[in-house]
Amino acid sequence: MTPQHRVAPVSNRWSPSFKPSARAYAVFKWLAIVGAVTFALGLLFTPQRALSSLLLVSVGLLGMGLGAALFIAFQYVCGAHWAVAIRRVPEAMCGILPWAALGILFTLLVGKSLYPWTTDHAVGMKGIILSYPAVLTRTVVFLAIWLLLVRAIVRRSRLQDTAGDPSLSVSNTRLSALFLVVFGLTFWMASFDWVMSLEPEWYSTMYGVYHFAGLFLGALAAMIILAVWLQRVGPLRDVLTPEHLHDMGKMLFAFSTFWMYIWFSEYMLIWYADFPEETGHFVRRQTGGWGPLFVANMVVTWLLPFFILLPKQVKRNPNMLVKVAAMILFGRWLDLYLLIYPASVGHESVTFGAVELGMAVGAPGVFALVFIRSFRSSAPVPVADPLLTASLNHHQ
Repeated sequence: MTPQHRVAPVSNRWSPSFKPSARAYAVFKWLAIVGAVTFALGLLFTPQRALSSLLLVSVGLLGMGLGAALFIAFQYVCGAHWAVAIRRVPEAMCGILPWAALGILFTLLVGKSLYPWTTDHAVGMKGIILSYPAVLTRTVVFLAIWLLLVRAIVRRSRLQDTAGDPSLSVSNTRLSALFLVVFGLTFWMASFDWVMSLEPEWYSTMYGVYHFAGLFLGALAAMIILAVWLQRVGPLRDVLTPEHLHDMGKMLFAFSTFWMYIWFSEYMLIWYADFPEETGHFVRRQTGGWGPLFVANMVVTWLLPFFILLPKQVKRNPNMLVKVAAMILFGRWLDLYLLIYPASVGHESVTFGAVELGMAVGAPGVFALVFIRSFRSSAPVPVADPLLTASLNHHQ
């Protein structure tokens, strides 16, 4: 490509100089340390709970990274310009993927006790699918493909800052389309292997879509919180506008409702059919101490966000939007807790103590440290993207 067809970097106005306050960095570091120490002690004294919590944290963090990658891929494939200015936020979120992948692999290698099918072998086709070598092989292949594709997309986006080559956007559009297809074909199987197989006697054909809805919703909520934080501390102060917030708020509203739609569709069909091999999953989560949490999950993930986000001004208000996003993130954690713990730890009483609390606070600490390091490694906006100017002037 000749020099006259290249897009020159905008200026030195945006340089990778972001540095969080020492206090914030110390808080994140201590949260991560608490999580690591809690997990180590949990492995010694209550390994089943420690491994269950590691699975919860790893699936949750992997969802943050994959959801951010999906957001980037959607924008490229659709040719959308509005999110280009804030694209470095989801790109930095993708940095958690290798760490979450290690957590998934560690759980499968050490936590065989979580999965009944590793000892009580299923028969027929389920026995072939749920064999330990097959699950481990699929996990390695899926994680490797996701990491390679996401790394390639993020690398090209950042390379464009110095190369100023618009063809990199075209290349990323093709890679994004490939990633979306690959993700759609692999993630549903991964969610079966890692979470649904905790109850191998139960199955749902909507399980993969349900996990996708929760994954993307959680990533959107985290992206909103991070974007508003970066606006307040400096890097996105002149970038993030009420128009960007409004669009992200609309997406949060839409996917919260989509998550509830899939939840209700699965629940209604299983309740209506009333097959014992299907209803046990929900009966287990509606009895004993799990019942109130079962209801709370719907309230904090959809009911309250739905009514709060209805007015336009709320979606343009950073303070309100961050509060709703934080509520949804808690709902995402609660959703995974209800999917994993009743099957892996106990069927009657709710199990929550120092292990669960320590790892629950440790996860955001690790995520924040990885995010900061990744965000600081490049300019806070894609300075040479051909659509950046349109994004900065979004709705003006």
